Amino acid sequence: MSAPRRRCPVCRREIAVVAGRFARHDPAGARTVSELVSCPGSRSQAPFDPALQPDLDGAVVPDFPGQLPLF
Repeated sequence: MSAPRRRCPVCRREIAVVAGRFARHDPAGARTVSELVSCPGSRSQAPFDPALQPDLDGAVVPDFPGQLPLF
């Protein structure tokens, strides 16, 4: 299963989000010889997006007010 992707706020590339953080990645553009540099957006906290996962356990909460039934 692949990780969801979101746009990095620094380099604007679509990067995988793992455990709420952007995966380590190189900055956009070509590298020079022997240069290994991570984008400053690597491993930074990804903003919460409720459209991707509305709840932690996947349960759907009904849209009516009041107390939910216990059983």
